[in-house]
Amino acid sequence: MTEKMTFFDSHAHYNDRRFRDEVPGGADTLLCGLFSQNVCGIVNVGTNPATNAEVVAQAAKWPHMYAAVGYHPEDCHYFTGSVEENVAVLAAWLTPASREANKIVALGEIGLDYHYETYGENGEIPLDKEKEKAYFRAQLALARDVNVPVIVHDREAHGDTVAIIGEYPGVVGVMHSFSGSAETAQELCRMGWYISFSGTVTFNNAHKVREAAAAVPRDRILIETDCPYLSPVPLRGSMNHSGNLCYTAAAVAQAQGITVEEAAAVTADNACRFFRIKNE
Repeated sequence: MTEKMTFFDSHAHYNDRRFRDEVPGGADTLLCGLFSQNVCGIVNVGTNPATNAEVVAQAAKWPHMYAAVGYHPEDCHYFTGSVEENVAVLAAWLTPASREANKIVALGEIGLDYHYETYGENGEIPLDKEKEKAYFRAQLALARDVNVPVIVHDREAHGDTVAIIGEYPGVVGVMHSFSGSAETAQELCRMGWYISFSGTVTFNNAHKVREAAAAVPRDRILIETDCPYLSPVPLRGSMNHSGNLCYTAAAVAQAQGITVEEAAAVTADNACRFFRIKNE
């Protein structure tokens, strides 16, 4: 099915230790095979100062891998110092010279996550919604000021996420691994945003996600792995990677009423347009 198709993975974490621990030769061995087979592009996504540096270093090794740098809402709970000081560190990655030199194509992954009530090894850090919101707003403001797209994480915080996005009309982003309603997806698309679907669109109980995939305009859909997590059916329970995008593309194709070949081409074109990558 995939011999003549190539897929663009709009959201991956190849710096994750699972690739080092579970893949002989690590992520590099895996990526060598993927890029030579059915993957035409990958955006490798950071979540904190350490992982931002890691994804940039990995992207430098591969012609068709790009980096995104940002502060994930979960990681923000561990930050000391002021929001302004920490976002200034992030801003240094996003100067025009740095973006070009380091193949940085987006600010992310940022957003809100209300799933866990505590953080830390012993649950000593309580969920701080206001701190998450402060970092989210500061990063959206930075994206506006430097004119870069954003990658947004939204977990159990749909209302607050969409409301805060609405405060920054000049910012264009993608809602990654979308889990909201068709109505929310359409609202975001009216605001100029894109919607990315991960392996969750293939899950048996993901009827709402598939309804959203059917409702999104074709020129606003991306696909992703969020690897090494969220492996699609029939691979749930295994470590995910970009070679599995064929299953996600098939589910999106069915929802849209198009062929898998069309879904692969459309989502790759959309990714290149959104991330401002020259489509080679």
